[in-house]
Amino acid sequence: MINVGIIGASGYTGAELIRLLTNHPKVKISYVTANKYAGQKVSALYSNFYGICNLSFEKFDLDIAKKKAEVFFIALPHGTAMDVVPELLGSSRKVIDLSGDFRFPKKDVYEKWYKMPHKHPELLGKAAYGLCEINREKIKKSNFISNPGCYPTGSILAVVPLLKEEIIFEDDIIVDAFTGASGAGRSASKETHYCSCDENVSSYKVGGTHQHIPEMEKEMGKISGKEVKLTFTPHLASFSRGIYSTIYCKLKKSISTEELLKIYNNFYKDDYFVKVLPKGVYPEVKSVAGSNFCQIGLEVDERTGRVIVISAIDNLVKGASGQAIQNMNLICGFDEKEGLKTVGLIP
Repeated sequence: MINVGIIGASGYTGAELIRLLTNHPKVKISYVTANKYAGQKVSALYSNFYGICNLSFEKFDLDIAKKKAEVFFIALPHGTAMDVVPELLGSSRKVIDLSGDFRFPKKDVYEKWYKMPHKHPELLGKAAYGLCEINREKIKKSNFISNPGCYPTGSILAVVPLLKEEIIFEDDIIVDAFTGASGAGRSASKETHYCSCDENVSSYKVGGTHQHIPEMEKEMGKISGKEVKLTFTPHLASFSRGIYSTIYCKLKKSISTEELLKIYNNFYKDDYFVKVLPKGVYPEVKSVAGSNFCQIGLEVDERTGRVIVISAIDNLVKGASGQAIQNMNLICGFDEKEGLKTVGLIP
């Protein structure tokens, strides 16, 4: 049994970590912090934890944290996580950061896309990128994991087999993705106000400005061995949780849908959390809601010489907290599936 701490536990990803870890047989949640809610019960903020989690939020204290836990999930906003991570790293402690603060090896890339200075550039490039299906062996050997972004998770998993087999042009990838309102976090805003997002779809950060673009291009480039360029447009849709990504890729050669499905099934044959759907069946957000699964479907458009790949994940689970626990399982030597076998919620 290992003791786990969640730093920044009052947000949606923190609450999701509590929900999932409550059912993990090999961990004990021993420390949860939220400076704003210090002293309040977790169940007072999230009523689903009444009678389940009796912990109270604490104000972050480094000395207390080190005494109470061995594995830490950092569920703080970008720019804030970098203040905490260096203090918690140590030979006897493991840190899984859910922010974007340590996803890039270079300071200038982070500062360009996240529009803020990086206070600890000496740690950039030190974290293992935590997309388990493509970086499993490196994750197992690390005590410092940078959890992937939600959009990159769905998009990278959708195109990895195509890049690995050199089937598509690396400089002609289009990603069109929809996220649920929970992707904006727990804090209220005009865009996520009920009257704004109910029965509505809107686009944001259009024109190559979203901070997840360099993350996707970097990781896809590692897989292909070549520079990747993509066009990415994110959309906010009127559902609570989920990311639905449609990716358009130009094929280098003529190939059938059936052949591509064989390639995908072979590539992901040992990956429990990636489900490749049969021909003519495509992912749905509800199929993966509440779960750590990624569903992938695809179809070749023979007329245009493109393949259309569709993926669906839960942004709070496979796109954040579930994937973080999957990483924890790997670095702690547990079964990768431990505590994460919940299937999607339908209806």
